[in-house]
Amino acid sequence: MRLEGKRIIAAVDSDFEDLELWYPIIRLQEEGAEVILVAEEEQKTYIGKYGVPATSETTFKAVKASEYDGILIPGGWAPDRLRRFPELLAILKEMDQDQKPIGQICHAGWVLISAGILAGKHVTSTPGIKDDMTNAGAIWHDEPVVTDGHIISSRRPPDLAPYAKAFADAVAKR
Repeated sequence: MRLEGKRIIAAVDSDFEDLELWYPIIRLQEEGAEVILVAEEEQKTYIGKYGVPATSETTFKAVKASEYDGILIPGGWAPDRLRRFPELLAILKEMDQDQKPIGQICHAGWVLISAGILAGKHVTSTPGIKDDMTNAGAIWHDEPVVTDGHIISSRRPPDLAPYAKAFADAVAKR
């Protein structure tokens, strides 16, 4: 239970990639972390690309980044909406400044791009947004997981095991 007492935000919106949201959450919970689903609306059920539901516990507006130890952004199509919430972008910027673990997988890189925190960072993502990542100043690698300081990135569902472990390791080190 090396993550006991740690609190992690998992951002959610419609059409998230089901595995990319739930696998890391379950992995972190297995190690004792408390993972809070955060969205634009409280107590709203969002449906993943493959029909798996996720009900938000609180809102981006209500969250104080200082009360959390890290954040996960899932892939799927949800990042296209998530990147439009200024409150979420402010959370990411504060966590980036405080060097708290930020996990992003697949299309989630779009949210970090919108937060303006990728310049000069080594990352990966789905190859479909490689150009977006490099145009934002990131250095893109085609690897299952890339860790650059507190930013942990991954490509797609087959990479979930090493991604979730790398994120859990980063949280444990804080």
